[in-house]
Amino acid sequence: MLSLLQFFFNGLISGGILALPAIGFSLLYKILRFPNFAFGSYLTCGAYAALFVNETLGQPILLAFVAAMATTALIGVAVDQGAFRRLRRRRPLTLAIVSIGASFILENTVRFIWGGGLQHYRLPVYRDITFFGIHMGKEQITILVMASFFMLLVQTLLKRTRLGKAMRALADNSQLAEIKGIDTERIILLTSAIGGALAGASGVFLGVDTVIDPLMGFNLILSVFAGAILGGIGSAKGAMAGALVIGLAEEISLIVLPSTYKSAVGLGIIVLILMLRPSGFVRN
Repeated sequence: MLSLLQFFFNGLISGGILALPAIGFSLLYKILRFPNFAFGSYLTCGAYAALFVNETLGQPILLAFVAAMATTALIGVAVDQGAFRRLRRRRPLTLAIVSIGASFILENTVRFIWGGGLQHYRLPVYRDITFFGIHMGKEQITILVMASFFMLLVQTLLKRTRLGKAMRALADNSQLAEIKGIDTERIILLTSAIGGALAGASGVFLGVDTVIDPLMGFNLILSVFAGAILGGIGSAKGAMAGALVIGLAEEISLIVLPSTYKSAVGLGIIVLILMLRPSGFVRN
């Protein structure tokens, strides 16, 4: 029982890490109508941007975290403007393939600069907290709290601000949004920046919780995609719920499966959802 509770807690951490890029992935899919598989590389770039500030410049992890979000927000905008803008009217498959190419470029740039070895942040060492037999690191608790904060922030942005209303209007009907005077390119840029920043934050969280390596985003993109599909792709709220379910499922599966099959759990869930309910389990 205690082991199950420990895996459940670890699943919440994994779900929180997956939720942020899944939200960005879903928001951009709803507006641009194609899956941007470069989100995994945004996550990687965020982790390494924080590593540069924390390890090379010797700055605290909080400052490195802010720098990572700013860096990946800019990368999200740069990829959109450099790779996607001129192809907006092309087929979604074409844009998806371009996003895979952008992902390879970003990941190999990271590998060229930092090499392929594992890296770690310079963090203070704290004693784990034990609560009802569950071992919790202070870093894990911080990740869970901050991920929850960003999820709440995104929901508030979408529901309560003019930008959020414009994003929803553009997602519902881009032509009508243009007629109503909404600057669609500006909204796409801001959504790309927000999505990139969320992915960068997730990269830092993953680096703090485990290790940093150039393939960390590539290894996670399938789970991010699974979370977005499970919640109903295009729904930010659904992406949060879907990512949490995927995180829990992948961690709890470790009770009976080797860790090498962890990614297969996400793939299996994608197949089941596409067979049983292609629109996802959360109403958009």
